Amino acid sequence: MIGQGSSGSSGSPALPPDFEAALLSLRGHRLRPEIHLEEVPPPTRIAPWALALTGEVNTTRDPDTLLANGRFVVLHDPEGQEAWRGTFRVVVLARAKLEDDVGADPLLGEVGWSWLTDSLRDFDVGYHSLSGTVTRVLSESFGGLELREQEVEIELRASWTPSSTDLGPHLRAWAATTAWAGGLPPLPENVTSLAPRR
Repeated sequence: MIGQGSSGSSGSPALPPDFEAALLSLRGHRLRPEIHLEEVPPPTRIAPWALALTGEVNTTRDPDTLLANGRFVVLHDPEGQEAWRGTFRVVVLARAKLEDDVGADPLLGEVGWSWLTDSLRDFDVGYHSLSGTVTRVLSESFGGLELREQEVEIELRASWTPSSTDLGPHLRAWAATTAWAGGLPPLPENVTSLAPRR
């Protein structure tokens, strides 16, 4: 699932040892069965080394039953970056459609942010310099699309600096956050969810 990441420079220089350790720490994790990951090309201008994964929360793999999606990016600069206060930065996105009444909740931003902070705590993630936003998007259709109902979407973007090269807990916390955004309740450790009956 997890490849070798990508270097922003031309050619194929050897992986920095810390970045290689970080990549290895992302392999072999058992996530809930509704979460499907795929490695995609990472950003190339922010850091010399990067890895990007996209994730979908979907019980069937049918696009019509998509509950949430997101992105998990690892950036590594062996020289460090002042804004990161470290040599790594984890950048995440989680996005999901919401019911109208949930989308109208004035506390939605705080609730969405708590999905992330609770997941970071639950998976005992070591990090610092956390920042991010929770955005509520209301889409109304006009003209030829008037028959479509309005849609409310939540989008959580965040980044933080990990305290070590063990990024497995970071991946699992992001996956849990994305599942939470999609309406799936958190699962206790070592418990597997059952697929819903059709």
